[in-house]
Amino acid sequence: MSVSPDKRRKMESALEQIKKYTVVVADTGDFNAIEEYKPQDATTNPSLILAAAKMPTYQPLVEQAIKYGIANGGSEEEQVTNAMDKLFVIFGLEILKKVPGRVSTEVDARLSFDKEAMVSRARRLISLYEEAGVSKERILIKLSSTWEDNVHDGIHCNMTLLFSFAQAVACAEAHVTLISPFVGRILDWYKENTDRKNYEPQEDPGVQSVTKIYNYYKKFNYKTVVMGASFRNTGEVKALAGCDLLTISPGLLGELSQDHSAVTCSLTPQGAKECDLEQVHLDEKSFRWLHNEDRMAVEKLSDGIRKFAADAIKLEAMIKERMFNVKNGQ
Repeated sequence: MSVSPDKRRKMESALEQIKKYTVVVADTGDFNAIEEYKPQDATTNPSLILAAAKMPTYQPLVEQAIKYGIANGGSEEEQVTNAMDKLFVIFGLEILKKVPGRVSTEVDARLSFDKEAMVSRARRLISLYEEAGVSKERILIKLSSTWEDNVHDGIHCNMTLLFSFAQAVACAEAHVTLISPFVGRILDWYKENTDRKNYEPQEDPGVQSVTKIYNYYKKFNYKTVVMGASFRNTGEVKALAGCDLLTISPGLLGELSQDHSAVTCSLTPQGAKECDLEQVHLDEKSFRWLHNEDRMAVEKLSDGIRKFAADAIKLEAMIKERMFNVKNGQ
């Protein structure tokens, strides 16, 4: 007996419907939470790895990274850095066992304004993956969306902490692989800095930002793909159905899997061609000015870099303490 399309839609979860229009990515370092939702890719960041590294389940992975750091010698600082890099890659390797696509691994946010150090660290992470038998085609290196980080030297990058149209234009013109415009953090800023506290999904300033970027990229045939990130609720996710990719936390993936409301495709290449956006080109001076004109983006980028750096420092301190205990037989 055949099932009508309307009835089939009612039977399908919102997550299943979104997957018809968009590549769904899991945003977590807790790889045991991934399998249930069958995402294509996964993303991590220092905050997510810090949270996962504190879980009892993952202590053997932390110990493995610490032993690697010690075994490779060098100064205490070098040993800690090597252990940190190895820990990020170990988590990435476990995630790649759960997803058929790619994993995003983040470079230390403290290198966000140091191009040479950023490229060196990115290559180090890729080499650790390759030593483990994983091709660089399955790795996206996450970098903060600063002007300095917009030189990628043949590395497939996921440009994160993206809040402004200027950042999106600069990334497209640098031919980066993928950008992650943050939806929820933009909404947070508007709630904190304006009188308005409630938004319908299509009026959400984060949703509108990603929609504008998607339309701009598709209208002018940029190859860089858009992955909406940092969601606060399922309404934001559903409002961006049709975006190239969406990276979603396990909590929201769970909500979407239990939601059986109809989801329509909001973003399409055809619709983008009809938008009234005009193409712009940015050099460093014009990029810095245009980005500076967006108070929200300036504040959220600097805040995001500080927070990722703070969590990297916490993770570093945890590794250093555990490394000291191992060396002293504790």
